Amino acid sequence: MIVVRSATLQDASVIADFNIAMALETEAKTLDQVRIHEGVRTMAANPDLGFYLVACKADLIVGCLGVTYEWSDWRCGLFWWIQSVYVHPDHRNQGAFSEMFTTTFQQAKQSGNVVGLRLYAEKDNERAISTYHRLGMATTDYRLLEIPLLADEDPIDGP
Repeated sequence: MIVVRSATLQDASVIADFNIAMALETEAKTLDQVRIHEGVRTMAANPDLGFYLVACKADLIVGCLGVTYEWSDWRCGLFWWIQSVYVHPDHRNQGAFSEMFTTTFQQAKQSGNVVGLRLYAEKDNERAISTYHRLGMATTDYRLLEIPLLADEDPIDGP
């Protein structure tokens, strides 16, 4: 049986390790281990930044999902951005992600100030995109654009 709960600071190492595995699996990217562990600990310790959920089987964490916030002046409310989604390969197709997504959806509806759920998916990750569509998410007309500023991510000097 899958049980979803709010992550604690004690779960940060597992969540960071899952993020490392997810980046390698879905984007063939190797994350800086020190940075990702510190990043997860920082968000887990600061609820103003977001929160994590974990899916557990007994005492074993089998999946994680992160949520960060974006204020929408157009809608006078928050978008919750779902990110850092990972389910350990040994526990996929057993309902862990669906349970985490449903929990996120229910919490968003109950919050009173969330106007929508959003996420981004690697463009070639058709399996994930298909799952998100099945859960009621729709592809938007927006494209995600970025200027990297970290030294190891090939930053630009400026516009």
